[in-house]
Amino acid sequence: MKAVLTRVTEASVTVDGETVGAIDCPETGGILALVGVGSADADGAWETMVRKIAELRILDGEVSVEEAGAPVLLVSQFTLMGRTKKGRRPSWSDAAPGDVAEPVIAKIAEGLRARGIHVEEGRFGAMMEVASVNSGPFTVLVES
Repeated sequence: MKAVLTRVTEASVTVDGETVGAIDCPETGGILALVGVGSADADGAWETMVRKIAELRILDGEVSVEEAGAPVLLVSQFTLMGRTKKGRRPSWSDAAPGDVAEPVIAKIAEGLRARGIHVEEGRFGAMMEVASVNSGPFTVLVES
């Protein structure tokens, strides 16, 4: 499993002209979390991802999402699992199929909410337009 976590002041996801998820957090900042689920991920990898998203001290002032009471916009992104080492076309064979990945993304959202974190989401499998105003900019890659 891989995630790109970007510190933002606002972010949104639009599907077919409709905003399906958005955070607006100029005071605390928030996190846009693009998450890719791998076909070889361990059963508990989602728990590690929840912990990382909630506890990494990457917001302004070196505080975590949990400490700041900051929101998260969670977006499934299978393309993060693309292999580009050889050739000119990414290989998607490391990405989990949709019927496996979708429940994992749902578990991550549920796990963050169980910690009291406000979570907005994209729409799994949809063609999404993701917009963000990066803060810093500050972006990290997390692997579990």
